[in-house]
Amino acid sequence: MMLSVRDLRVSFRTHEGLVRAIDGVSFDLKEGEILGVVGESGSGKTVSLLAVMGLITDPNAVIEGSIRYRERELVGLPARELRRLRGSEIAMIFQDPMTALTPVYTIGWQIAEQIRAHKRISKSQALERVEELLAEVNFPNPREAMSRYPHQLSGGMRQRAVIAMALSCNPALLVADEPTTALDVTVQAGILDLVRKLRATHNSAVVFITHDMGVVSELADRVMVMYAGRVVERGSRTELFSDPQHPYTRALLGSIPPLTGEKPHRLPAIPGSPPSLLRLPEGCAFGPRCPVNYEPCRAGKPVLGDGNHAAACFRVQA
Repeated sequence: MMLSVRDLRVSFRTHEGLVRAIDGVSFDLKEGEILGVVGESGSGKTVSLLAVMGLITDPNAVIEGSIRYRERELVGLPARELRRLRGSEIAMIFQDPMTALTPVYTIGWQIAEQIRAHKRISKSQALERVEELLAEVNFPNPREAMSRYPHQLSGGMRQRAVIAMALSCNPALLVADEPTTALDVTVQAGILDLVRKLRATHNSAVVFITHDMGVVSELADRVMVMYAGRVVERGSRTELFSDPQHPYTRALLGSIPPLTGEKPHRLPAIPGSPPSLLRLPEGCAFGPRCPVNYEPCRAGKPVLGDGNHAAACFRVQA
C-alpha cells in the first residue's frame, strides 16, 4: 500500500474552544490509483490532505493518528525529512495558482528551483527540463513561456505551470486540490488528461479533491465523500454512482443537471448550510439537513461501516 491513513484527527485551539476539523478519517491508496475526495466547502477535504503533506504548521494545530507512506510514518517526522519527500516523492497542486506562484520570479526560474532543490543537476540542465515540462502541459511556446511572470499568464496557463512544477520530479503520489476550479470546460478537460497521463506514464497515485461530481465520474477509481470533517461514504466510482447509500451523497448527485431525459424546472438543492465545527449538532452532523432524519440519527453519531462500499448512516446499517 502506497498511502495508509488511520484515524486522522486534526484540531485547532481557538478563543472559542477546540475545533476538530478532521475527526477520525481513514483511507488507503494503492500504486497507480486515483481517489476522488468530494464534499462541500468546509467538509475537511483540503485540511486532511494538508496533514498528509505535512503542511499544517500552525502552532495551535494538533495532529493525531497515523499517516504511513510506503510503510514510513509521517506523523511526527522531522521537518527536514518531510521537505525531502515533498516535491520529490509527494507533490501537491494547489487550488489557487496565483498564491502558489511567487509573483516576482518567472515561472521558469520557479520550476527550475524546485527541480534543483531535489536533484543534483546544473542550472542549464534544470532549465532544459523546465522547457520539457511546459511542453508536456501543452504550453504553446515553452521556451518563451519560461521567461514570463505569473501575472502575464491566463488562469489556465498558470494552473498548467503549477502542474508542471508538481510533476517536475515525477512524484509517486500527487495531491490535486481542486485544480480545475474556475477554469473553463476545455481547459478542465486538458488538465484531467494531464492527470491521466501522469498515472499512465509513471504509475503515480493521485488524490483528487473537488466539488465537481462530474469530474469524479470521469477520473476517479474510488470515491470518498466527506462532511463536517468525517468520511460519510466510500466506495468504487461505479458503486457510488450506481447505488449511493448516504443521503448526503444522493443529494450531491441529485444536484447535477441530467444529460438525458426531461429537463427539470429547478435543480434540487441541499437545504441549510454545513454546521459550524464549534457547534456540531447532536448525533449525525448531517441530520438537520437530511430528508430521512429519524430518532436514532439524533441520539448518536453513525460510524462508517466495513467493506469496500460503506456509509456512515443509521438507515443504511439498520
